[in-house]
Amino acid sequence: MRVWIFFLFCLAGKTLAAPTEEEPVVEEELEVGTNPVQVETGEFDEAIEVVEDVIAENPCLNHHCKKGKVCEVDDSNQPMCVCQDPLTCPAPVGDFEHVCGTDNKTYESSCHFFATKCALEGTKKGHKLHLDYIGPCKYIAPCLDNELNEFPLRMRDWLKNVLVTLYERDEDNNLLTEKQKLRVKKIYENEKRLEAGDHSLDLLALDFEKNYNMYIFPVHWQFGQLDQHPVDGFLSHTELAPLRAPLIPMEHCTTGFFEQCDADQDNYIALEEWANCFGIKEREFLTMLLIFLLSSVNLIC
Repeated sequence: MRVWIFFLFCLAGKTLAAPTEEEPVVEEELEVGTNPVQVETGEFDEAIEVVEDVIAENPCLNHHCKKGKVCEVDDSNQPMCVCQDPLTCPAPVGDFEHVCGTDNKTYESSCHFFATKCALEGTKKGHKLHLDYIGPCKYIAPCLDNELNEFPLRMRDWLKNVLVTLYERDEDNNLLTEKQKLRVKKIYENEKRLEAGDHSLDLLALDFEKNYNMYIFPVHWQFGQLDQHPVDGFLSHTELAPLRAPLIPMEHCTTGFFEQCDADQDNYIALEEWANCFGIKEREFLTMLLIFLLSSVNLIC
């Protein structure tokens, strides 16, 4: 398997080079999929740049600053990005705007969080600080080993049902591409499909065994939805945020699951690690990898 992976990665040149310790800044914000509990990446992505809303004559027009920073003009009338003062953030409407940081501190809103993180830039505390989940910080019960082993069963079933829901709603909304619609249509029309609902773990395990092929595409699709900044075959903490941040308050094993997925503990979840933690077999992983390479960039060979 390693020989094949090496061969495929060679085809992609530097495309799948291991990410550096610093997360790169992208040129523009890319839209992420609309999972029912997945929020848009822009709310959490520390590397996504946003356009400051300024008058046309201002040099800051179309000058991009990442989350937590705003554009100002220096003495030479040149635009520059500076950390936003948390006091300038809009007052939260309610508790639902509160977010919890990895420092176990509740912030009034994501704006307040990123402004605070920006002020800590270059420090050890700032490097470790990330947005953890939506809502005020609260006690989250420890995830037991048996619960962690059961988590992928529910997660796989949820991903499948997310795609089916998008397919049902996708008339003129362009929630899925035409190729994705064809893939999901086969799942949707399959009479053996386990309908959405509160199923026992034994039934979920049996369904995964009998209808294994229905789960391959949903797992691959979710990775592609998250791997956006940049598209490199690795998921960073920031890229995972749109999925994990809304889930953590509801699923107390979410953090442990993604930590377990990162088998080599390098703070990035590679495509192979993602497939393994969802129980996708080696032969399907190779297909997923090839599709990823062909869809992410034009091959240089």
